[in-house]
Amino acid sequence: MNSPTPAIVAQSAVRRLPRTALLLFCIAYVLPGFLGRDAWKSADMAALGYMAELAQGTSRWMAPTLMGATPEHPALLPYWIGAWAIQLAPGWIPADFAVRLPFGLFLALSLIATWYGTYYLGRTPRAQPVAFAFGGEALPTDYARAMADAGLLAFIASLGLAQLSHETTPAAAQLGFVALLFYGVSALPYRRIGPAVAAGLGVTGLALSGAPALAFLLGAGGALVHALDQSTESAEISTPRAIRLESAALLLLTLVICGVALHLDQWRWMISLPQATLVQWNGIAQLLIWFTWPVLPMAVWTIWRWRRHLFTRHISRHVALPTWFVLVPLVATVLTGSSERTLLLALPPLAALAAFALPTLKRSVAALIDWFTLLFFSGCGIIIWVVWIAMQTGVPAQPAANVARLAPGFTPSFSLAFFAVALTATLVWAWLVKWRVGRHRAAIWKSLVLPAGGAAMCWLLLMTLWMPLLNYAQSYKALVGRTLPLLDTHECVQTLGLSQGQIAAFQFYGKLKLQPLPSVERCAWLIAEPGPDFTAPPGIDTELWTRQTLVEHPADGLLNVLIFRRR
Repeated sequence: MNSPTPAIVAQSAVRRLPRTALLLFCIAYVLPGFLGRDAWKSADMAALGYMAELAQGTSRWMAPTLMGATPEHPALLPYWIGAWAIQLAPGWIPADFAVRLPFGLFLALSLIATWYGTYYLGRTPRAQPVAFAFGGEALPTDYARAMADAGLLAFIASLGLAQLSHETTPAAAQLGFVALLFYGVSALPYRRIGPAVAAGLGVTGLALSGAPALAFLLGAGGALVHALDQSTESAEISTPRAIRLESAALLLLTLVICGVALHLDQWRWMISLPQATLVQWNGIAQLLIWFTWPVLPMAVWTIWRWRRHLFTRHISRHVALPTWFVLVPLVATVLTGSSERTLLLALPPLAALAAFALPTLKRSVAALIDWFTLLFFSGCGIIIWVVWIAMQTGVPAQPAANVARLAPGFTPSFSLAFFAVALTATLVWAWLVKWRVGRHRAAIWKSLVLPAGGAAMCWLLLMTLWMPLLNYAQSYKALVGRTLPLLDTHECVQTLGLSQGQIAAFQFYGKLKLQPLPSVERCAWLIAEPGPDFTAPPGIDTELWTRQTLVEHPADGLLNVLIFRRR
């Protein structure tokens, strides 16, 4: 016997979110961060370095290296895609911008796959709202579309999505492939070829992007959920026999692809139990709260309200599937120490779970979400504008002094285009607030409009008004620019102790031919990481090398380098 659904939704509550508005909203979220930005420290810059070496032919395609060093986290496909983008881009397109194009498509793919994955979960029979005695309940297709709109808004509202999804790292590619796999398994009862291809690409891409263990667990778990879900009353093509064949095929493909990843030496044992200290567990708790806000609390509420549908003889796909896709990266985050880059992969299924909380929320809870969001993002927007005005005019004095202290030497610039975009985003936010607090027809996704709009608005303001400051503080260009005039050659420079990001920056932006110390070549110059109190680090023969100067990064003292010249 099926448990009663906790969702009570009228047809009037599932009105459609205008497609044009939704499309423009997604574009406004995707483009900022890919345009007008340098490669930032340190994973973003290091990934660009690996891609550049592959494109130039100085690294092997099956084992990417950066000046002989392998990546901190093994991956193949993201580096291949970046290298192909560099090779195929016309000469007038900068290489660091060419790399961002496919990764921008990964973010767009994540948005699309999250919408369609949530949509097909909303189509399942056990996800449907209560049928009213005299009719008027939401129709299945309209209800599923409203859930998909809400899921997409919840995904964009996630605070942890903004920066990491706009980088050119394996984590951004993994996000796209996880969302693709999530959509594929969600849609299998209703479509065959498209979801099957999506699931296959998702498993393959995830395994070759540095996460074969996650690919195995998500692929196998998705196949199991698909096999156990026998609610095919509304499915268009699936039958019990077809479900068994599809599940077996997905499991077999997962095993084959993970075997290929093992053969390519992509598996690494990274399990490390967290220490039983209050500090470490407090750090994990804080990461979960801010990174997944506001979708994690809503997802937990969904699991609680739909719990009777989760633990039944025939499980409910719309709760069981996203719950499994959340648990795997969540446990991996705790056990591998990979922090937010693994937790990023939980955001698409978390957003889907958050959407199914909306039919069960009380009006007072929805109002609390609205008011908290209004105050939080309005405050953030005001702070961004005040600091920008202080950078331009020196008033107020305290924010201007803080910028000068944190980024000494920074010279602010004014861009009319950036200003116009930022002003437009602020006005749209004001309109959204007015629309939300005013009288309008009920829409089930209305409680997520302000969280998503506020997150997008603040990200857009940061990527326009603060972009010059962030480039100055977060990129290596200023450090490279201060170092190059001190060297009289680019042909041979040795390095000692530099991070992968620094090595990539000096090779990519400085065009230096770097060699590790020691090397067979006798280079005239050496760039080294400073020792304690900026002394010469161990490993440098002071009889061969003369210290020249300390080059400081304008905003991060941990990136300072020492310059030595051969005697």
